[in-house]
Amino acid sequence: MSRTPVAVVTGAAGGIGMALVDTFERAGWQVVSVDRQPLNREGHVCADLAACVDPDHDDHRRLIQALQGATGGRLKALIANAAHQVVKPCGSITAADWQQTLAVNLLSPFWLAMAFREELAANKGSFLAISSIHERLTKPGFVAYATSKAALSGMVRALAVELGSEVRCNAICPAAVATPMLLAGFESRPEAHAKLESFHPVGRLGQPAEVASAALFACSEAAGFLNGSCIDLSGGIGARLHDPV
Repeated sequence: MSRTPVAVVTGAAGGIGMALVDTFERAGWQVVSVDRQPLNREGHVCADLAACVDPDHDDHRRLIQALQGATGGRLKALIANAAHQVVKPCGSITAADWQQTLAVNLLSPFWLAMAFREELAANKGSFLAISSIHERLTKPGFVAYATSKAALSGMVRALAVELGSEVRCNAICPAAVATPMLLAGFESRPEAHAKLESFHPVGRLGQPAEVASAALFACSEAAGFLNGSCIDLSGGIGARLHDPV
């Protein structure tokens, strides 16, 4: 049987997700993609991750069974990339907003990690979360998203301690990344786009391929001592002070 390493990538239909799939496949990995949207590729599993946060629920069981069949016991990287973002003033956030955000951004990654803990351990594998700069630096309107990402990064650190040498657990925390969705929001606002770029000391936005390259390294044998890390991939904006005057 082939021992080609397998990576599972959630949120595979998004800009970062597609870059993750492409980067890992070009590096010789077999990739199993997961998204609620169908993708025209082999090894894709359609699932609404918000409905898969109860390990005793049929939706969760079906997802795990489908993924287990696709990985064939060779899972070496579980990449929790799927995310739900609510941008609203804190006084307008609903209970449903909180539930959806926490389900996709926090609970689903945890239950997937638990479901594949033994398989990852057997293959000396990694759990990698795509977190966000919002885990520690945020702005108005992002309270639900920022809270979920802070919790996700905290969970990664806690799992790294608890799982020890079984499964390496890390996160990548990007700032603004030039995904198709983000760029679409600036189509009629080129000045705002240029301003956002200028806020990053490198003078530009991140690229999905840069997130994917960092992920590939984090899941590689070369990063064997990387564990419990939340990697800042912010183009320097995470070190920058913006005074109001």
